[in-house]
Amino acid sequence: MAFQPSNTGWDDVVKIGKSTGSRTGVARTTGAVNAAARAGGIVGTEKKYGGANTQHSSTEGQLLTKIDRENEVAPPKKVDAEVGKVMSQARLAKGLKQSDLAQKINEKPQVINDYESGKAVPNQQILAKIERQLGVKLRGKDIGADLGGPKKK
Repeated sequence: MAFQPSNTGWDDVVKIGKSTGSRTGVARTTGAVNAAARAGGIVGTEKKYGGANTQHSSTEGQLLTKIDRENEVAPPKKVDAEVGKVMSQARLAKGLKQSDLAQKINEKPQVINDYESGKAVPNQQILAKIERQLGVKLRGKDIGADLGGPKKK
């Protein structure tokens, strides 16, 4: 990087960090807005929605919130209640507790509880492990049917 001589003289003053333009202010009253318009300043007005201490007389903010909610992504589907009933019946028929079944498929007991109560989002890998342990079909059309062994040729 080569030395470049400055184009300032001995009497020039350079201020660093000071703003050269005027600041824009916020006019909070209509009188201040009118005064700024008469002075030739640029005046812009915005309406705020949902302030902390506003009265709920305007419904525009509520309408915008409703539109936002309509565009949200739908929550994922949960396990069908029929699957949970079949799971618990098959588990009890084998004489297992939820914690025993969870230990056999290497999952937490809460996972089994969520599947049996219908709160869990279906995971095909977990359902396959539960199917193999209980010997009951939990996916597809014939839920509750015996899983059966490997197909013979």
